Amino acid sequence: MEYLHTMLRISNIDESLEFFCNKLGLVETSRKESRQGRFTLIFLAANGDVEGAKKTNSPLLELTYNWPSEDGSVEDYNSGRNFGHLAYRVENIYDTCQELLDKGIEINRPPRDGYMAFIKSPDNISIEILQNGERLEKQEPWASMENIGSW
Repeated sequence: MEYLHTMLRISNIDESLEFFCNKLGLVETSRKESRQGRFTLIFLAANGDVEGAKKTNSPLLELTYNWPSEDGSVEDYNSGRNFGHLAYRVENIYDTCQELLDKGIEINRPPRDGYMAFIKSPDNISIEILQNGERLEKQEPWASMENIGSW
């Protein structure tokens, strides 16, 4: 068995790509539009997985945009349709969280323990950020930060 991808339904392509690519740092590897099925699929890879994704052996994130119905209505995905979370490992959780804050991303669960943090996408999907290797020593202001909202 080989892990292929995780699919998330999104409500706005531009807003989602701004978040996942420009702020979180993922890279678009391919895109498919189906006029008959009325959807767009966008596949993203973590920047460290781009070469593997080209060879189809790295995990991907599939963003699925279902086009508005003929009457113009769109489905509301605020609950994430009971999706748990995505998880990404980073080299320095404090630096990554600071970069995300600087880009306007709210840190819902700060990395108080030097190991784990959570943020949310524009469609309310939880994303877990994990420290690569051992926990980093606790640092301020992270150690004193409170949780914000849900994660």
